[in-house]
Amino acid sequence: MKPIRVLVVDDSGTARALIRALLESEPGLSVCGEATNGREALELTLQLKPDIITLDLQMPVMDGLTAIEEIMAVRATPILVLSDLADSHNAMSAVARGALEATAKPGIDDGGALARRLRMLAGVPVIRHIRRQSGGAALVSQAGPTLHPHATPPPVPNGPDTQGERLIAIASSTGGPQALAALLPRLPATLAAPVLIAQHLSVGFAEAMAGWLNDLCALEVVVAQAGEIPRPGRIYLADPARHLVLSAGRRLHYVEPEARDIYHPSCDRLLSSVAERHGDQALGVILTGMGRDGVRGLLDIRAAGGQTLAQDEPSSLIFGMNREAIHAGAIGRVLPLEEIAGALCRLVGTAP
Repeated sequence: MKPIRVLVVDDSGTARALIRALLESEPGLSVCGEATNGREALELTLQLKPDIITLDLQMPVMDGLTAIEEIMAVRATPILVLSDLADSHNAMSAVARGALEATAKPGIDDGGALARRLRMLAGVPVIRHIRRQSGGAALVSQAGPTLHPHATPPPVPNGPDTQGERLIAIASSTGGPQALAALLPRLPATLAAPVLIAQHLSVGFAEAMAGWLNDLCALEVVVAQAGEIPRPGRIYLADPARHLVLSAGRRLHYVEPEARDIYHPSCDRLLSSVAERHGDQALGVILTGMGRDGVRGLLDIRAAGGQTLAQDEPSSLIFGMNREAIHAGAIGRVLPLEEIAGALCRLVGTAP
């Protein structure tokens, strides 16, 4: 089996040398080239046709954000942004421009984790982006509909299909930031239920992601704080340093992860706690992502009488978590991404 060919892009020779050393010690990966700025990255992408790119953002000549736009316009390639935590806001802008994920720059002991992430992302069929004009970047997908993060929310009824204290919980992983940026702006400010999100994310990036989504949405997007009672009008993003759950009194609570926990934050833990606290008034949604996290929690919501939705295959960057949930019988309805907001609005209704 051919090794995964990685193009390493960073203006720091020390950083490039570390990444090369980390990857060359891992099986199945090969560094096919190095670039010191975005312009070199674009040239080497066309010349070497790497399977995946690791990309710094702060570089001379052409910065990382511009490089992403250029690469995704001429030869769409999976990109993993390796960013300083201080630059996490720009890392979210990179995801908006087409990078698959953003994570902190690796340390000397992070070779295994970096290699696993690159192996996973290298096989993702990426979406080609048209270069930005005055507005946001348009997405061109070879499969599924074109989505725009500033789509007008659909008209919704004033009352939900069923009465009660509803709560929406969303699980997502790889491709989730892009999916959330398409879904959440379609929810009106008067949505009559709070929204909790467990998005697999690198520690240190939650505030930047919440700020990025908040700029897109009519609803306020915040990082969930322990002790809060979720209220309508807000979207709560879990901090990946710990697992977010609903505790007694329906308050937000964080649980320390165990050493064996693979996913941070845990979608299963959040969804199962929502099932326990809200019963048949819970709504669970699972979006694009790799693995099985969220399946157990969605089964718990269905068992409690709640309703569950899954993003369909054509609109998913990775049809993984949602596929597993469908096959497990945990899903009531499978919908294209652009129809999920309307379905949630019909189920929940809007505040008078």
